Amino acid sequence: MLISIKTHLVYFAAKPCDLLLQIEALDDATQVCRDTQFTADPDIEWRIIDGEEKIGKRRWGRVMGMFDCAYQTQVRVDRPTVVFDRLNATPLSSVPSEITKFLMPSRYCFPEDFLATTAAQFQHLSGGALIQAMSNWIEANFTYDNGASMGSTTATETFAARAGVCRDYAHVLIAMARVVGIPARIVSAYAAHVVPQDFHAVVEVYLDGQWHLIDPTGMAKASEIVRIGVGRDAADVSFMTSYGAMELKKQSVNVVLVE
Repeated sequence: MLISIKTHLVYFAAKPCDLLLQIEALDDATQVCRDTQFTADPDIEWRIIDGEEKIGKRRWGRVMGMFDCAYQTQVRVDRPTVVFDRLNATPLSSVPSEITKFLMPSRYCFPEDFLATTAAQFQHLSGGALIQAMSNWIEANFTYDNGASMGSTTATETFAARAGVCRDYAHVLIAMARVVGIPARIVSAYAAHVVPQDFHAVVEVYLDGQWHLIDPTGMAKASEIVRIGVGRDAADVSFMTSYGAMELKKQSVNVVLVE
């Protein structure tokens, strides 16, 4: 699968402002980038660092006044489709030490709030079949609504509202997975069929000793997702974190399946 990505950000900073930018697609064995261009006006000096879990990369920069940033690339995705019903849960005693943190509460995800729901709704399932059922349930019972949440909304609040955007759907599935003993983390991503087009958020769950992608919004197949970075929840994978006030002037994300 060849996927074309074009991203354009325009912001204004009235005073000097440090920013951490994470918009560039991961280049690894499952997705290979080509014809990549990254430009910024003004042409500031960047310090490039690893993303969380050393997956992807981020850029530190300092800006003042207008900041115009453009990124484009084509990504060849070679990721097989996984049948979740065939995946088993990894025994908790066998979960690697570096993955254990993805079982724990995090800023937006409080697994303990979902104990009663998962026990009542999905008690007869386990492993990948359980994850697929929970994802399907979220997709069927939630309304995708840009006005239903804000940056501080937790998974618990989203569950109560039964509405939100992709990061909210992801937070709910992450919390549900963790409370049943399946490590889960958020993935910032690009995907072609996201409506409206924007940066996307999906979930990775740790089953049969590996990470597997799943999208509880139902808008993206794993074979068509371009990963940017991963984290415990959205706090770790924001496309831009600013240390100072920045005013949004323009933002566009365009993702197209080429072939």
